[in-house]
Amino acid sequence: MKTEVEVADERELPGGPYTRRVTTIVGVGLFRDEDRFVEQAVRNVFGFCDELILVDHRSRDATPEILERLAAESPIPTSLHRVQQAGESHDLIKERAGEDLWAFGLDGDELYDPNGLVRFREMLLAGEAADAWNIRANMLHCIELDEEHGVATGFLAPPAPSVSKMFNFRHIDAWDGDNPERLCDPSGLVFKPGFEPRKHELNKEYAWDESPFRALHVCFLRRSSRQAGDGPRMNVPDRTAPRRAPVRAWRALLEAIGRPPAGTYKGLYRVGELVTVDVAPMLASTYRATASGAA
Repeated sequence: MKTEVEVADERELPGGPYTRRVTTIVGVGLFRDEDRFVEQAVRNVFGFCDELILVDHRSRDATPEILERLAAESPIPTSLHRVQQAGESHDLIKERAGEDLWAFGLDGDELYDPNGLVRFREMLLAGEAADAWNIRANMLHCIELDEEHGVATGFLAPPAPSVSKMFNFRHIDAWDGDNPERLCDPSGLVFKPGFEPRKHELNKEYAWDESPFRALHVCFLRRSSRQAGDGPRMNVPDRTAPRRAPVRAWRALLEAIGRPPAGTYKGLYRVGELVTVDVAPMLASTYRATASGAA
């Protein structure tokens, strides 16, 4: 049974102070050549997570330096790791199976609404979705972004698929297996006896403007200073899948010259009508550790 003990949260966050239960939220970010948006992505979750695990996967742009600075400035316990294989990122969280925690996967192209996350955190710590295995977020798969005016155009999830990664570790005994990246492959999942995993589709309960768990997904935009132009990139499982040596060499060359191979699976995000929505909260500097206590 979930403990009713509450402890004070010492952080100054958008929306003011609040209390939290002993359930914890651990963010695990895996990044490779994401220097255009990664700082915003990480700062937006400072007020949501109790702990952050930041993982750099062989970046060759400014991502490692940005992550070092974020780890140093973070207002919450934060560790920084560099890995040669993306699957090593899963090793940093899998040993916590069975703990009363939500594991939250963060990518460098996912800009969550920090103000909404404050509400979402309160919901989780009050027991929302406690009997669920994972939670789906509202998302906008963005094809155009006007940062000056805080608006974006793209495909909303739903009806497009949501790619949020939010998992309830209290319901599992283990998550081993050969994971290509953190919180990805279900083959090694062992659920607790009697537990029937289900999704909590929060994204179908809230419209975009009202959702406490929503993200701007800039997957179709240029995400690295090394990238020549806009366009979707391959995801980690596709990049690490077995391929013939000439194919691997060709893809490596394309990445080296700033023209990474396109990820064809991202075509699945182009579902429904194109819409233009307000994304200003995702782009604002809402939490700066160097300005602690500022409004």
